[in-house]
Amino acid sequence: MIKNLGTIKRPRLAVRKSNKNISAQLIDDINSVVIAGVSTLNSEIKKKKFKRPLERSRQLGKLIAAEAKKNKIETVVFDRGRFKYHGNIKEVADGAREGGLKF
Repeated sequence: MIKNLGTIKRPRLAVRKSNKNISAQLIDDINSVVIAGVSTLNSEIKKKKFKRPLERSRQLGKLIAAEAKKNKIETVVFDRGRFKYHGNIKEVADGAREGGLKF
């Protein structure tokens, strides 16, 4: 059961993490479509060297915000899943806000 339902005008920003990587997707739950998605496996993030480990997560948030802008999306519903809102998850959200997304 999804608590935060995304629509085409206000999709769900789902953030998932593993031990090594983080991914973020913009999902329209009504039509069951993934609008855009980025991951730390993306070559733009992978080739950069970051001073702090959390900077990689903030950059991921900025990339998903740029993808949202391409699709003319300004507001989203944030879905952190089972993860607590701190560390990498918080940095993705902060990066998306810096990129212009509104939660």
